[in-house]
Amino acid sequence: MSEAARGGPAGARNEYDLTLARPEDIVRRVAVHRARSRRRFRTIFLLTWLVLVGALVIALAQSGKVDPAFIGKWGPFILGGIPVTLFVSVVSIIFAVVFALFGALGRLSGNPTIYAIATLYVSLVRGTPLIVQIIFVYLALPQFGIVLDPLTSGIFALSFNYGAYLTEIFRAGVEAVPRGQREAAAALGMQERSIMRRVILPQAIRIVTPAIGNDFISMTKDSALVSYVTIEEVFWRANNAGTQTFRNFEALMIAAVVYWVMTIVLSFGQERLEKRMAQSDVRV
Repeated sequence: MSEAARGGPAGARNEYDLTLARPEDIVRRVAVHRARSRRRFRTIFLLTWLVLVGALVIALAQSGKVDPAFIGKWGPFILGGIPVTLFVSVVSIIFAVVFALFGALGRLSGNPTIYAIATLYVSLVRGTPLIVQIIFVYLALPQFGIVLDPLTSGIFALSFNYGAYLTEIFRAGVEAVPRGQREAAAALGMQERSIMRRVILPQAIRIVTPAIGNDFISMTKDSALVSYVTIEEVFWRANNAGTQTFRNFEALMIAAVVYWVMTIVLSFGQERLEKRMAQSDVRV
């Protein structure tokens, strides 16, 4: 067979002809091919999103039902609730982690009283709607002399609710730590509390960090429910603007886009965090 039939003169073989390639060349070519495939996938993905979203925007603009003047006037007012939404979500997830930590330790306790209290907490919270809990804290507790301002009520209710769900996640994280590490620490003479604080919990928190990120994203959306106790976050402002002007579609559309964008940004951040954690695990 001639050189042309085999793909040309020597040194000009097809880049995908791996029959005579060195192992390092094969690895490099496979990596290049995968990188090209990923770039092509991402490009098509982004173009599809742009086309679909653009078509939706054009359809709404041509329908004549959307008032651009309302969006220009009330848009900044609604967007002004973003800092409040983020503040409520961040503070609530911090306190939720605290509730979850104590709840998980209670669920793992050998003391029947502590175990019963932790189990009752999880069952009670998971068995009632979040909106009922928020309004209960704000309107029902004052009958017993416990009066909380709207912001404190909303944060407490969100923290208390999400803490119950995170309790089971924390418990699973603690149980996922290899038992041999606890036994090795005990063999070194460490007390049970020190083992939990210095050996088990640091690893458990690392394990449950992705789940905490997921719940934080969910909490960002569920924070809209605190508007029912007059906290002026994104949904409260959108609802008030739409009610006053009878332009509910535009107002709620702005609020929906705000929550959507925040979810995308937070999801991207969580994905990057998970990748970095996975890389550090590989290095370890």
